[in-house]
Amino acid sequence: MSTLLGLFDSGVGGLTVLRQVLARRPGQRCLYLGDTARVPYGQRSPEEIRTIAAEVIRWLGRQGVDGILMACNTTNALAFDVAESLAGVPVLGLIDSAASQLQADRVGVLATPATAASGAYGHSIRAVHPGAEVVEVGCPAFVPLIETGQLSGTALRQAAQAYLEPLLAARVEVIVLGCTHYPLLQPLLQELVPADVVLVDPAVAAAARLDGVLPPCLDQPAQRLERCCFRVTGPADPFSLAATAWLGERPEVEQVDLGQG
Repeated sequence: MSTLLGLFDSGVGGLTVLRQVLARRPGQRCLYLGDTARVPYGQRSPEEIRTIAAEVIRWLGRQGVDGILMACNTTNALAFDVAESLAGVPVLGLIDSAASQLQADRVGVLATPATAASGAYGHSIRAVHPGAEVVEVGCPAFVPLIETGQLSGTALRQAAQAYLEPLLAARVEVIVLGCTHYPLLQPLLQELVPADVVLVDPAVAAAARLDGVLPPCLDQPAQRLERCCFRVTGPADPFSLAATAWLGERPEVEQVDLGQG
């Protein structure tokens, strides 16, 4: 039996990471936790986020995971050390995964307010590319709009234009989608930026890094989600319905209490 990979996010956003993992490793067993009772994370205090991360990591540990991919930039930015100290298994993040593959001098980052305020992307990128100019912008409107399925319309477009303005003024060459929800906005963002600006999804680099942490998956399941379990801390049905648009099929979802199980 293949190893079990744990992934977590505050809601459906981390499903973009799961999609990249399954595209690269179709036989991988995955346990996805959406902490929907506390979505969004991005406007919580660093102390709250670190406490939440500890609860989630302990719960994943009790489920017997063999590795953890933090499918959430906010907890990655503010609580990666918490995860590493508690997990007892390898932990991978999105931020350093993306930074390791960037080759640009001027980088823009769209992220949640908490991730942007932490400066985590800038720190990681400059650690790999000293002298790089990094502009990080917090985008408080994006996650609530995405979580409620509002992927088109005036409100989303106006928010995107406002958040992109400082990045375009800095003439960035690359824009990192620094929240796992944001890849769903890629068609809109591509419309609003010059054709030579590259949009980067950190999940692609993170999924590739799993090859060096977990053994290869030698067989493939008959159905894409056959080896995936989905758990949420809020009601199961709304998440299952919302996840259908992200995954192309409706997953079975179970509500859990992180203090138990």
